[in-house]
Amino acid sequence: MANPSISDLKDEVRNFWNAEPCGARYLGELTDFEAHARARYELEPYIPEFAQFSSSRGLKVLEIGVGMGADYLEWLKAGADATGVDLSAISVEQARRRCELAAHQADLRVADAERLPFSDNTFDVVYSYGVMHHSPDTERCLREAQRVLKPGGEARIMLYHHPSLTGVMLWLRYGIFRKSLRSTVYQYLESPGTKTYTRAEIRALMHDFENLRLSQVFSPGDLLLNQPSPRFQSRFYRLVWRFFPRALIRKFGRKWGLFLLIQGRKPLVFPQP
Repeated sequence: MANPSISDLKDEVRNFWNAEPCGARYLGELTDFEAHARARYELEPYIPEFAQFSSSRGLKVLEIGVGMGADYLEWLKAGADATGVDLSAISVEQARRRCELAAHQADLRVADAERLPFSDNTFDVVYSYGVMHHSPDTERCLREAQRVLKPGGEARIMLYHHPSLTGVMLWLRYGIFRKSLRSTVYQYLESPGTKTYTRAEIRALMHDFENLRLSQVFSPGDLLLNQPSPRFQSRFYRLVWRFFPRALIRKFGRKWGLFLLIQGRKPLVFPQP
């Protein structure tokens, strides 16, 4: 039987993303998906190169955590045989609507990344961008991603890095003298229970992957490029957003980026448990 506290946390995560699907503040009009995608790729220009949309024609791709479907649609436009899942039913419906408006047939479903409804050795690529660290059991998500990959298939996953500028800013606002950096992120960065990882921790979690490559980049939050959420709308925070020293941070703060872009391959011969 599931631990009730874990079950409750997963419900909180689901409810959080149902209430505000990722990137919804950039949507504008309810069907202005082009504006949403434009904002996403302007703020995070490294996504297309990391995902490798353009070289995915004919590949079987699984996206774990489609959100509102901006990346998922890019897989379809590139000619991939793409399937997408998300814990949030609202997000799945938004992603499906996006694909319908773009005249693409979507294979989308509500599913838990900790228990993927797919057979072993199914996909050439498993892609998950900023999702698994929200799950109560991130390690199990990674094991599931590897399970459904074909031998030789590649995982492309973004997880949050520790430490980060985003984490420090949240700590200064909510945790100083009271909480650790990680516990502040756990409680206040997006959905409840959000986790962050050092490079060494990622390598330990993904030790069964081959050719593991990690690249660290700034998030829009590190540079305060994103629109502030409702909790940061006071005059003080608007001034912080306006005068934040982005040029200095880009030059000297690279090791404090929140995003870890991770690539790794499932071995051609994978040991059975």
